[in-house]
Amino acid sequence: MIDPHSIFFDFNLPNATTWFYFSSLLTVALFFKFSRLLSIRNLDVLALPLLVPGLLLLRESDGENWFGYLWLLIGSAYLLFRCFLDLSLVTRPALAPNLNFGGLAWLAGALFVCLIAVAVRQPKENGEGSRTPVVMDQVQQQGEQLLQKQGVTADLDVKFWAPRILALACHLAVVLGLVFVGGWHFQDWHSGMAAATLYLLLPYTALDITQWHHVWPMAFVVWAVFSYRRPTLSGALLGLAAAAYFPLVLLPVWISFYWRRGAGRFALAFGLTGGACLAIAVGTVAINPSVQSALSLPDWWPLLKPIGGTRGLWQDMHWAYRMPLFIGYLALLGITALWPSPKNLAHVLALSAAAILGVQFWYADQGGTYILWYLPLLLLLMFRPNLSDRNPLPIQRETDWLWRLARWIGRAFRRIVRGPAPVVRVG
Repeated sequence: MIDPHSIFFDFNLPNATTWFYFSSLLTVALFFKFSRLLSIRNLDVLALPLLVPGLLLLRESDGENWFGYLWLLIGSAYLLFRCFLDLSLVTRPALAPNLNFGGLAWLAGALFVCLIAVAVRQPKENGEGSRTPVVMDQVQQQGEQLLQKQGVTADLDVKFWAPRILALACHLAVVLGLVFVGGWHFQDWHSGMAAATLYLLLPYTALDITQWHHVWPMAFVVWAVFSYRRPTLSGALLGLAAAAYFPLVLLPVWISFYWRRGAGRFALAFGLTGGACLAIAVGTVAINPSVQSALSLPDWWPLLKPIGGTRGLWQDMHWAYRMPLFIGYLALLGITALWPSPKNLAHVLALSAAAILGVQFWYADQGGTYILWYLPLLLLLMFRPNLSDRNPLPIQRETDWLWRLARWIGRAFRRIVRGPAPVVRVG
């Protein structure tokens, strides 16, 4: 028999600082091209982990460190510049990772198992980051109450396990999406696996491993990128992601991407799924009117004073600081919707990441800390090849299912309006 208290079972997870140092070293070993020092890939490899010190400062001071938020927003400004710089990088050399596909797949699987251990062993009091959106919090609470009424929670701590299981499932969806986007649209499964491995390796994923409300919208966004050749499906996925509010800022870029190539059906699908999510939100308010004031979204609307307890770079300043930043951000969204035109998949990746990064500067509560909101898009940006030929397919009316359905409905409607044909009597 093996003693459960044996030294071989005395395993302790690394703390955030240790994870930062070792993941940075491993990131350089796997993805830094020592044979080509002056490359944009090397700059990305060195820049991606540099936001972690800001997060560590906030964890040490319980989110009250002014310099930590400043560090994060300066880093976010550089990443925003990097997104716009990518618009000019049409061609780039093919730089494969320093480990083959099988090795990266093995490492990604091992890292995901480690993240499961992090999620399971993370204490409840340390698993809370920023506030959960009100509607999601209410839905979660109602689900817990329903399970409790059915007696499911007798031997199971739903409040502990449900967010962790949901978060891990969303992280797995993001990882698989990165792999399939790389293999299907980049035509390089090696790059897709590299993006997925780096997503699991970077400390941002481990630090917010239980924050399911940070990662589930990006799971839909990544698969919307994978489905970009089907505007109806992409619109539906982005509409589902828009339940978390911030993916709404992607709508101008994506409609411009599909302009005259399926924009109408994309917008319709987005509106239907987004409307369904809105109906759920309205139903939540009807069931629990106490959340009505919270749904005024003061963190998202600069004309309103933020909720008490809001933390960020300008926490001791007047809330009106957000207005000029918000106006500038709206102007930025307008420019990205019009330029460049037409857009290819590389433009969509860069401008989508830029749109979410821009939110960090005016969002009231802990702006700069929501790195998982845009991290998958940055990784696709980092490993993408030349995508100038990745455009939405033109709509062929003869073979398109939606046009055939519309014609069938039109013929059926005309038959109903005209009524049955008159009976002709012979003789």
